[in-house]
Amino acid sequence: MRTLLNLIWLVLSGFWLFLGYLAAGIVLCILIITIPWGIASFRIGIYALWPFGRTIVDKPSSGAFSFIGNVIWVILAGWWLALAHIVSGIALCVTIIGIPLGIADFKMVPISLAPLGKEIVPTGGEFDRALSRN
Repeated sequence: MRTLLNLIWLVLSGFWLFLGYLAAGIVLCILIITIPWGIASFRIGIYALWPFGRTIVDKPSSGAFSFIGNVIWVILAGWWLALAHIVSGIALCVTIIGIPLGIADFKMVPISLAPLGKEIVPTGGEFDRALSRN
């Protein structure tokens, strides 16, 4: 089911969101001082390309620098990437088939606004078994 949802997502929304994150990452890497934000943009772009089967968790080691970095991120690129998720989520929710995809799009808004201090991990399988052992 995840593969089917990811394929539909890729065609309807994922590729275009990926291009937005790619453009933001390239611009941020060109400015040299903002390379960490560019890398975060590439990381989220790959997640936006194929989101089902993965989830976002907080990094336990993140601190004040992540918060300050996220404030800078919102100013540089986060607000318009979040807006892209909202617009595409609304467009996906117009059809019954697109509602689960629209909900997934809305769930990406928080990471598009604050990517630093977050980690994208696979759901199910090894990750869940490792968590249950700890």
